[in-house]
Amino acid sequence: MNSKKIYPRTGDKETIYLKPAITNSNIIVGDYTMYNDFINDPTKFENNNVLYHYSLNNDKLIIGKYCSIACGAKFMFTSGNHRLNSLSTYPFPLFYEEWGLDSAQITDAWDNNGDIVIGNDVWIGYESVIMQGVHIGDGAIVGTRAVVTKDVPPYTIVGGIPAKEIRKRFSQDVIAKLIELQWWNWDEQKVQKNLPNIMRGNIGSLEN
Repeated sequence: MNSKKIYPRTGDKETIYLKPAITNSNIIVGDYTMYNDFINDPTKFENNNVLYHYSLNNDKLIIGKYCSIACGAKFMFTSGNHRLNSLSTYPFPLFYEEWGLDSAQITDAWDNNGDIVIGNDVWIGYESVIMQGVHIGDGAIVGTRAVVTKDVPPYTIVGGIPAKEIRKRFSQDVIAKLIELQWWNWDEQKVQKNLPNIMRGNIGSLEN
């Protein structure tokens, strides 16, 4: 097991461990999180999938461990937004030279909704869009081509435009136990030992 290598599957250049492919310090990715892209080079994730993410905002994309991100998923950041409390949605501060504005006011062109935070063991479906400021809880699932505009609770399946809750993955008791266990923080040997029970859904047999 080696979460530091980019290509975990022999002969497969479409699937990567995302963490070692990231160079932007404002994108933080946990171990074993994977990204698959059968259209573009998956190692270009931070250029092709993280949109309007400009350093002057200092907003962050934080993705936990053991997440699965499908081809074409997009993370839409603050700079793709426009001011809603202005009388015009036109981004005048971006064109400060044209309109005689102060260049220090560029960020006035948009509303800043903050970081995007993805929990651990989250599955983000094909061509889904996660909007700025959204937090997605551990174990959640985002359906294909969903547009997520609001926070998603742990172990909740969402889908649609805008994304809405479809159902919980497990009972509240099981969800509470999984959040307590936080198996994604176990060392690799303990995860491997417990894989049969993790994969088969046998929460009562997981090692504490």
